[in-house]
Amino acid sequence: MKEGIHPSYYQATVTCNCGNSFVTGSTKPEIHVEVCSKCHSFYTGAQKTAAAKGRIDKFNKKFGIQ
Repeated sequence: MKEGIHPSYYQATVTCNCGNSFVTGSTKPEIHVEVCSKCHSFYTGAQKTAAAKGRIDKFNKKFGIQ
């Protein structure tokens, strides 16, 4: 590899708006994010129940089930 053309590599601290933080590797020393795996609805399971309920209601409406 050529010398002097690559960016510096840091142990970056990633901080979420929910207060969660973790360490990863990056070319920036600090990273701030709005959503992380601790507060995103897909990872917490909130999205799965809402999506399943919508599919069940759609099926029931389609076939006239009450």
